[in-house]
Amino acid sequence: MKYFIKEEFTCAGVNCFDKMQPKFLQMLDNARKFAGVPFTITSSWRSKAHNFEVGGKPNSAHLRGNACDIYCEASYQRLQIIKGLLEAGFTRVGIAKNFIHADCDLELPQQVLFLY
Repeated sequence: MKYFIKEEFTCAGVNCFDKMQPKFLQMLDNARKFAGVPFTITSSWRSKAHNFEVGGKPNSAHLRGNACDIYCEASYQRLQIIKGLLEAGFTRVGIAKNFIHADCDLELPQQVLFLY
């Protein structure tokens, strides 16, 4: 990976890089390249317990290492991140006030853009 280091992927303070799916990581790296702005990962793989604690969906893509949340507050940054994700092939994107969710989990509905 060009734009990320293993230490950026944690679950409740514990490194979980080894739980992330290689395809997801490659897509995320490409998205960062296309976006041209830094990505700060705020959530990646999650254990079932941590997913429950943070209010995640029971079938969350985070549980399978196919998702992450990317911090953002500025509108320009938000647009660049979303453009990069779409160009990299992500078909599941969620928008919140201060983060963007990206996942490539084929077990979940595709071609969706959702709000939190």
